Amino acid sequence: MTDAVVSFVLEELSKFVKEEGNSLTGIEREFKDIKYELESIQVSLKDADTKAADEGGGGANEGIKTWVKQLREASFRIEDVIDEYEYSKYMAENNNHSGFIASLQMIPNIIKTMNSRHQIASEIQDIKLSLGEIKERSQWYAVKSESGLESYRGVKAPRIDDTRMAPYFIQETQVVGFESPKDELVRCLVGGTSELMLVSVVGMGGIGKTTLASHVFQNQVVKNYFDCRYFVTVSQSYTLREMLIDMVKKFFMDNNEPIPKFLWKMDNNTLITHVRQHLQSKRYLLLFDDVWKESFSDEIEDALISNDKGSRIIVTSRMMHVAEYFKKSFLVHIHHLQPLPPNKAWELFCNKAFRGQCPAELEDISNDVVQKCGGLPMAIVATAGLLSTKAKTVFEWKKASKNLRMELERNVHLTSLIKILSLSYDDLPSHLKSCMLYFGIYPEDYTITTKRLTRQWMAEGFVRCEERRNPENVAEEYLTELIQRSLIHVSKVGFDGKIKSCQVHNLLREVILRKMQDLSFCHLMHEGDEQVTVGITRRFSIASISKNVLRSTSNSGIRAIFVFDKDELSKDFMDGLSAKFKLLKVLDFENSLLNFVPDNLGNLFHLKYLNLSRTKVTVLPRSIGNLVNLESLDLRHTTVDELPREINKLTKLRLLPVYYRKYDEHYSMLNFTTGVQIQEGIGCLKSLQQLYFLDADHGGIDLIQELKMLRKLRKLGIRRVRQEYGNELCATIQKMNHLESLYITAIDEEVILDLDFVSAPPNLKVLNLEGRLTKLPNWIPKLQYLVKLRLSLSNFEHDPLDTLKNLPNLLRLNLWDDAFSGDSLHFSVGGFPKLKELDLTRLNRLSFVSIDKDALVDLEHFRFNNNPQLKVLPKDLQNLKNLQFLGFADMPATLVDSINPEKGGPCHWIINHIPLVRIRQTVGSKFHDYKLYSIPTQFKV
Repeated sequence: MTDAVVSFVLEELSKFVKEEGNSLTGIEREFKDIKYELESIQVSLKDADTKAADEGGGGANEGIKTWVKQLREASFRIEDVIDEYEYSKYMAENNNHSGFIASLQMIPNIIKTMNSRHQIASEIQDIKLSLGEIKERSQWYAVKSESGLESYRGVKAPRIDDTRMAPYFIQETQVVGFESPKDELVRCLVGGTSELMLVSVVGMGGIGKTTLASHVFQNQVVKNYFDCRYFVTVSQSYTLREMLIDMVKKFFMDNNEPIPKFLWKMDNNTLITHVRQHLQSKRYLLLFDDVWKESFSDEIEDALISNDKGSRIIVTSRMMHVAEYFKKSFLVHIHHLQPLPPNKAWELFCNKAFRGQCPAELEDISNDVVQKCGGLPMAIVATAGLLSTKAKTVFEWKKASKNLRMELERNVHLTSLIKILSLSYDDLPSHLKSCMLYFGIYPEDYTITTKRLTRQWMAEGFVRCEERRNPENVAEEYLTELIQRSLIHVSKVGFDGKIKSCQVHNLLREVILRKMQDLSFCHLMHEGDEQVTVGITRRFSIASISKNVLRSTSNSGIRAIFVFDKDELSKDFMDGLSAKFKLLKVLDFENSLLNFVPDNLGNLFHLKYLNLSRTKVTVLPRSIGNLVNLESLDLRHTTVDELPREINKLTKLRLLPVYYRKYDEHYSMLNFTTGVQIQEGIGCLKSLQQLYFLDADHGGIDLIQELKMLRKLRKLGIRRVRQEYGNELCATIQKMNHLESLYITAIDEEVILDLDFVSAPPNLKVLNLEGRLTKLPNWIPKLQYLVKLRLSLSNFEHDPLDTLKNLPNLLRLNLWDDAFSGDSLHFSVGGFPKLKELDLTRLNRLSFVSIDKDALVDLEHFRFNNNPQLKVLPKDLQNLKNLQFLGFADMPATLVDSINPEKGGPCHWIINHIPLVRIRQTVGSKFHDYKLYSIPTQFKV
């Protein structure tokens, strides 16, 4: 765990030394010496880190824990002194003003900088002494570690007293919630192709993979179908040789043959030959339980002979990428095991806690406990086992439930569960451990948006810089790996398959909280969730603010502060942030009641990420221009309508989303979203990759010309565009070769958007045009990578679908607000081959929609919204066999009634094959004033 901290600091040191290059003198050379010293210590760290995390070990382990703690704190000091030095250097470089009067004015700052550099030099010397002492002790621990205690993680196979043995011996009648997956797996094993097939069961630790696989393995139908069956526990520390020897031993024993005397001396090739010879003539079933590495597939492939007899292999793993890798060599069926549904979770809990019915007086408490277990069978069984030992009284159960977190650390029923969940974290590479710990910063049951999370990782320096690669893409790969390791649960996926939000399981969060505390990663100030701050901590997560919340800490090395509290933030609190925590890199106030930004915000020289979205902030201070390292400024859903001129000094700024949506007012296409006014000089922001929504009307053609300098832009949103800006806007957009998302909105409904680019932006994926078009621009049908297209107010007189239907990768199409002014739309055969979502909204003249039988073959979501002339249900909806959702909002009553079986709707048969059909009806003047109800179909939702 500390290895992650040391690795991060070493990366920072390496980056610093590289940037300084050959100019290393004085203090800079000292940093190079520290780097070499830290690298030599790191060699001894990994083993010591594992033992420091071990629960046992007595005095020897306590000594290792102390050493690891000292090394971690020394690493923190190194990180602090690097940041202090960079700030001091920046101040010195910016104090070089010409002129006598200017020099006199800067004397106080020069003296302050000199004192700072003296303090830094002194701190560096002290750090070097500390590292020398830590290095001496590391040599002693390196010797001791050779005879160290057996780590839980290193066990090759489950012991008899190991919690992981339990699934092998659960009776068939005790298994709850696996009926459906068990039937699915049995069908895969005993049916289908005669070709060798591998069935993989994937899921997080404790979800029941081994329980499910072992019961399928022991199923009587399965037993009768196969000539021979073998169960092999792989685990993390397997060796191929030991596993092959074990398999050969079992083969000889099953045949009542003596085990060869020289079995242990055989090489791998001989062992593989024995395995192949034994399996050659048999329909065999092999179960490899708890596989962790992709390389396992390559290592075992030669031994698993394909004899066209319907042989099968079962693999259980926490890693989706491990399961996927088997596809390289085998026909694979993957079953992603899900948490138990609430009814099955309740049944399992009652079976274990009461051996039957739950007493009425304990139902509420029991429901809360089951909910905390999040459908994880092992957690349910362990918690129920603990509570079954308590007196069946409300008082005793309330006390046990309240102290569940404490019980996780000391009760034999739960400590093994925590160890098993910890295995997945411990297996992570160091850079992903830091990313994983970030999930503990957010409150329990919090749904975390992907962009927010990955941008915080980037600001903290957790995302490794890779040449020619966008850091956002690298961060998304980190998140994907955590998901594939079954550590993170995906909450929402976008129409394009990208992950929008995610969560961590409550029990896994408990593991993270313990790791965070051990590592001084973050101090929680959550109601009922607060940990005691001991020594150094690097982050504050504040969900419950007290008056002394920051005043009481002397820790100035805080790197990130997150505010989730719903109370208003006082001026003292806000002023204190900038004054006290000058090394801050991340400051997140999203969805809080913050209503102002303090003038001293500019003190935060190192700040890289500032999130003010969904706050009540209306104005930014001019001091924001001092945040020269700022990379992300999030002003979404705020009423900030003008940015100070000083914003143009932020040459490292990459992300600038700023807009407000008027949900409390009557909807209007052009005025629903407001943008921001930016002063002259925006062309200086050459690192910008996202800028939306910009009010073009404020700067006019001069502003649009300046945008040509922003060659790295990937997302541009520009509003209030006048007709005379057309030519200049086209010329500007053509300069943006990296542009992926483009939003253009006219200043009013009568303005014609003339957007005849000479050539289309080559990488455009998202296009949103709001304004009158004399014709469909001829470059739109040529957008090979376009996945989302929204046209509004276009007033096309002729059906545009025939021109658009061949867009090869289009997934979502929205035609809104008289984009089409005709009365009939036709979706022809073969058109829109990949389209998944279609939205026809406020097309005031539309009265007829026809869909050919083989059109829209992949469509999953179809919405009709406020099309007053469409009074008859399109019968061709029956052709959309893959449709999962059909929505009608504010549509004519005749159409809605025609599909409602409760009103004898004659057209209900047309939509009866669709799983979800939903009706929305506006009931007020505001955007969210509506009621919803569903039309019943043959599917139960």
